[in-house]
Amino acid sequence: QVQLVESGGGLVQAGGSLRLSCAASGRTSIMYTMGWFRQAPAKEREFVAAISGSGRTTYYADAVKGRFTISRDSAKNTSYLQMNSLKPEDTAVYYCAAAKALFVVESRYDFWGQGTQVTVSS
Repeated sequence: QVQLVESGGGLVQAGGSLRLSCAASGRTSIMYTMGWFRQAPAKEREFVAAISGSGRTTYYADAVKGRFTISRDSAKNTSYLQMNSLKPEDTAVYYCAAAKALFVVESRYDFWGQGTQVTVSS
């Protein structure tokens, strides 16, 4: 089992930045792919970004490409989502998740955090 805890959410003005963190504990000896998803009100949860266990491969949704950067610090068992040039449409609950390979489909992720709210005001 892997436990994931997100932090770093909050309220920011459009054009601003936030950095989300996802701390993993438990069976972290396996180098899981770490993914970020988000769910806006009245919308389905959607893929945002993912990083492979080695950290060498990353993948982004088109909506965030060029603005968001995913990274990981394996020594700290933590992944990060740096979000720049935020837009009101980025407002959502952001979830981190762990999977055995780099997927974009949420059903392939085995472990999930509780989510952190990001609100971008116009």
